[in-house]
Amino acid sequence: MRIEYDRQANALYIQMQEKEVAKTREVEEGVLIDFDGENRLIGIEILDVTNRFNLADIVNLHVENMPVEVGSQG
Repeated sequence: MRIEYDRQANALYIQMQEKEVAKTREVEEGVLIDFDGENRLIGIEILDVTNRFNLADIVNLHVENMPVEVGSQG
Protein backbone atom coordinates (compact mmCIF):
# COMPACT_ATOMS: atom_id res chain seq x y z
CA MET A 1 0.00 0.00 0.00
CA ARG A 2 1.20 3.48 -0.81
CA ILE A 3 -0.22 6.87 0.19
CA GLU A 4 0.82 9.82 -1.96
CA TYR A 5 -0.02 13.51 -1.61
CA ASP A 6 0.25 15.80 -4.62
CA ARG A 7 0.56 19.34 -3.28
CA GLN A 8 0.04 20.99 -6.68
CA ALA A 9 -3.19 19.07 -7.32
CA ASN A 10 -4.15 19.09 -3.61
CA ALA A 11 -5.00 15.42 -3.99
CA LEU A 12 -4.35 12.32 -1.90
CA TYR A 13 -4.08 8.88 -3.50
CA ILE A 14 -4.21 5.66 -1.51
CA GLN A 15 -2.94 2.85 -3.72
CA MET A 16 -3.86 -0.69 -2.65
CA GLN A 17 -2.34 -2.53 -5.61
CA GLU A 18 -0.07 -1.67 -8.54
CA LYS A 19 -2.36 -2.61 -11.42
CA GLU A 20 -3.77 -0.91 -14.47
CA VAL A 21 -6.96 1.04 -13.84
CA ALA A 22 -9.86 -0.30 -15.87
CA LYS A 23 -12.54 2.01 -14.51
CA THR A 24 -13.04 4.83 -12.05
CA ARG A 25 -16.19 5.63 -10.11
CA GLU A 26 -16.89 8.90 -8.36
CA VAL A 27 -18.61 7.93 -5.08
CA GLU A 28 -19.13 11.55 -4.06
CA GLU A 29 -17.89 14.84 -5.41
CA GLY A 30 -14.09 14.71 -5.37
CA VAL A 31 -13.77 11.12 -4.13
CA LEU A 32 -12.85 8.62 -6.85
CA ILE A 33 -12.39 4.86 -6.61
CA ASP A 34 -10.22 2.98 -9.13
CA PHE A 35 -10.85 -0.65 -10.09
CA ASP A 36 -8.93 -3.20 -12.15
CA GLY A 37 -10.38 -5.31 -14.97
CA GLU A 38 -11.72 -7.86 -12.46
CA ASN A 39 -13.54 -5.13 -10.50
CA ARG A 40 -11.07 -5.23 -7.60
CA LEU A 41 -10.17 -2.08 -5.71
CA ILE A 42 -6.88 -0.53 -6.79
CA GLY A 43 -6.98 2.87 -5.18
CA ILE A 44 -8.86 5.82 -3.75
CA GLU A 45 -8.28 9.43 -4.79
CA ILE A 46 -9.47 12.38 -2.71
CA LEU A 47 -9.46 15.79 -4.38
CA ASP A 48 -9.29 19.10 -2.48
CA VAL A 49 -7.94 17.05 0.40
CA THR A 50 -6.85 19.98 2.58
CA ASN A 51 -10.44 21.28 2.51
CA ARG A 52 -11.62 17.90 3.84
CA PHE A 53 -8.85 16.87 6.25
CA ASN A 54 -6.02 18.28 8.28
CA LEU A 55 -2.83 16.96 6.64
CA ALA A 56 -1.27 16.46 10.08
CA ASP A 57 -4.00 13.89 10.79
CA ILE A 58 -3.26 12.08 7.53
CA VAL A 59 0.47 11.96 8.27
CA ASN A 60 -0.26 10.49 11.70
CA LEU A 61 -1.26 7.14 10.22
CA HIS A 62 -2.04 4.16 12.46
CA VAL A 63 -2.42 0.58 11.30
CA GLU A 64 -4.34 -1.64 13.70
CA ASN A 65 -5.22 -5.31 13.71
CA MET A 66 -3.49 -5.99 10.39
CA PRO A 67 -2.82 -9.70 10.07
CA VAL A 68 0.57 -10.23 8.51
CA GLU A 69 1.76 -13.62 7.35
CA VAL A 70 5.43 -14.21 6.76
CA GLY A 71 5.99 -16.94 4.20
CA SER A 72 9.12 -18.96 3.98
CA GLN A 73 11.41 -18.14 1.09
CA GLY A 74 13.54 -20.70 -0.60
